[in-house]
Amino acid sequence: MNLSRRELMKLSAAGVLGTSFSGWLNVLATRAAESAQRTSKRCILLWMGGGPSHKDTFDLRPGTTNGGPFQAIQTAVTGIQISEYFPQFAQQMNHAAILRSMSTTEGEHARAKYHLHTGYREGTGGVAYPSIGAIVAKELGNPEFPLPNYVSIGNPNRPSFLGPGFLGPRYQPLAVPDPLRGVQNLRPALAENRFNSRFNLLDELEQGFAHTHPDAHPAVAHRTTYQRAVALMRDRGVRAFDLSTEPHSIHSRYGGSRFGDGCLLARRLIEAGVQFVEVHLDGWDTHDNNFDRVRRLSSQVDPALGQLVRDLRERGLLDSTLVIWMGDFGRTPHINRRGPVPGRDHWPRAWSSVLVGGGIRGGQVVGRTDAEAATVVERPVTILDFMATVCRILGIDPDKQNYAPNGRPIRIVERGANAVAELL
Repeated sequence: MNLSRRELMKLSAAGVLGTSFSGWLNVLATRAAESAQRTSKRCILLWMGGGPSHKDTFDLRPGTTNGGPFQAIQTAVTGIQISEYFPQFAQQMNHAAILRSMSTTEGEHARAKYHLHTGYREGTGGVAYPSIGAIVAKELGNPEFPLPNYVSIGNPNRPSFLGPGFLGPRYQPLAVPDPLRGVQNLRPALAENRFNSRFNLLDELEQGFAHTHPDAHPAVAHRTTYQRAVALMRDRGVRAFDLSTEPHSIHSRYGGSRFGDGCLLARRLIEAGVQFVEVHLDGWDTHDNNFDRVRRLSSQVDPALGQLVRDLRERGLLDSTLVIWMGDFGRTPHINRRGPVPGRDHWPRAWSSVLVGGGIRGGQVVGRTDAEAATVVERPVTILDFMATVCRILGIDPDKQNYAPNGRPIRIVERGANAVAELL
């Protein structure tokens, strides 16, 4: 999609076509069509906030003392079984791999989220590390693409584990708390000519301040923020955020939930050329009433994940789009009896994540836990291994170094990582 001459003139008058001080957005005449044709892979991360019980989703132990009430069902791949509450996804198993041997070290929510998003422990080295979304946006994103290369859906907050860290504000995610509302306030409150005039004046003032205060990072962040906002206001690609154009039947196929709508929006954004999309579904911190809550949450995930994979496959996007399902950690293999309704507590020692598409070798399970799903007994996967694997799948060199503001070189993935060769 190319900009018309009239649109180019409007953007030029608003100062958007000029080189931005932050470098985040340079809207050029021929960019969306080129973005759609680029060969780099994309990623959708479905984040299960709170930590889903692996023993009640993808590593069941039906019939055992602490196994719970859920039954295992066969998938499209002979010998692989998952929870009965994932029947649609079960039919997509030939495109997926279950990592049943995730083994991490952080058992507290905030620290686990940070560790799993960045590959680094929070507070180490005195550096704010970038999330995987920011890394993908930097390494694979097109800086000339008017839509953000990193979008976060369904998280009303702005947690540090989603941030760009030392990479800076140009890789900050665009937050979309409610997928049905999309991106709000994209129409100027003024007449177009007055809006352009005010924006041009503001940009000149910001440039002047930036040139006289080159080390004023807050000024850079502020200018980056409003420039990306104006670029969104100017671009027709923002229609990808408008779910009202999707028939009701499509919403229903994704489950009709907010999470389902988030997955539908993620698919639209990937089609539009966005590089990394994260969709959040909280509520998995099931210290109490574990089984009912897991059942309800799984029933939201299954139609959304199943339809997302089908849609990506039918549109020829599955091999170039990696879908990840994961959360903070797993849950205890035993059931706690502290409250009136049984629950499961935090358990980072052994748990499951799921990868789909992206050109991986699907139709397999990697790793194994013991009879109680308590300890990894085959092919442990650390967070470093996982991060290196995701990078390799997406075509990013995990050994590459970026530089913090103090000049310190920092690897994308720390030393000691072993990518899961079975997937590659």
